[in-house]
Amino acid sequence: MAGTGTIALSLGLCLCAGQLVATPAASAAPVVEAAAAASAIKPKISNSAARSIAWGKTVKVTAKVIDPKTGDVVTKGSVRLQAKRNGKWRTWVTRKLSAKGTVTLSAEPHITGYFRTQYTGASGINSVTSPGIKVTVRSSGAKILAEAKRHKGALYKFGAAGPKRFDCSGYTQYVFRKTTGKKLPHKANAQQKHGKKISKSNKRIGDLIVVRSGSYGTHAGIYAGGGYMWDSPHSGARVGKHKIWSKNYVVRRLVAA
Repeated sequence: MAGTGTIALSLGLCLCAGQLVATPAASAAPVVEAAAAASAIKPKISNSAARSIAWGKTVKVTAKVIDPKTGDVVTKGSVRLQAKRNGKWRTWVTRKLSAKGTVTLSAEPHITGYFRTQYTGASGINSVTSPGIKVTVRSSGAKILAEAKRHKGALYKFGAAGPKRFDCSGYTQYVFRKTTGKKLPHKANAQQKHGKKISKSNKRIGDLIVVRSGSYGTHAGIYAGGGYMWDSPHSGARVGKHKIWSKNYVVRRLVAA
């Protein structure tokens, strides 16, 4: 009669401290998993997107996932749109692939940076991540106006150019430097010589407004639409949106979009 130890060995078991314990004699599961992983599709993902947009506009990234061996599109699973912020990739939006193997993902970045797409994978299909693409965010009238509004309520101070107190040309100087990188002189009369000359009928938000006495610039503001401008009016007043009170003014544009 075979001993307990012989029976245990023939069953692929071991006798440990009087107990019958299963041994990992035939690690079949890992082998099966490895084989499944090896046979899984390794897809490719490609992106198309505008590489330059105006501030406040939406960037649309279209991703396509294909099986490189067959050329067939992958229709199962989802794709993430990720942006690199502060050195880390962060997911902004996730959408399922369409029957055409594509998905369009949208975001509104306010700074220039990198985007990538990441296919999450599905049964029998591995996940894959695209290379990063750089999307440049250009200055725009909307960006200028948004910065102008941030300083609502700041008290006027002659000769001040921010960030907490401003005179009129110090205010426009600060806002345009922050939003466009352009350095205007700290004087309304000198500021009217900068940027592209625009007719009054074609002015748009974010344009520089310089009110004049004769041909001399006496006050500066930022066009807000509807005949109003953001400005720092005078001593005792605060930054806000005010009616353009004079018909004698010029318009200058410092951004292309």
